[in-house]
Amino acid sequence: MNTIKSSVPNTTVTRNVHDLDRSTGNIYESLVIISKRANQISNNMKEELHGKLAEFASSNDNLEEIFENREQIEISKHYERMPKPTLIAMDEFLNQKVYHRNPAKEQK
Repeated sequence: MNTIKSSVPNTTVTRNVHDLDRSTGNIYESLVIISKRANQISNNMKEELHGKLAEFASSNDNLEEIFENREQIEISKHYERMPKPTLIAMDEFLNQKVYHRNPAKEQK
């Protein structure tokens, strides 16, 4: 399974706004970077989860098989307990683990 560092909080954390615009000089630009990274993380997590759950799909499921599949339930619970993509993206941005550039600024 995808390993997310345990240092990323699982709940909402109050952040200092000045920490967010330190690397870009613009809070809105920072938020766009964080939101785009969060979308990437979310898509990766979704693809990974669907891939793992697809292993359990069969063409002729009956009710007993659906209710007895504990492994599938555990995988789903694992993904529910993981930090949300926005929290992961915020942590990556604040720890300078996200590469970003602004072509408009580079042209000047």
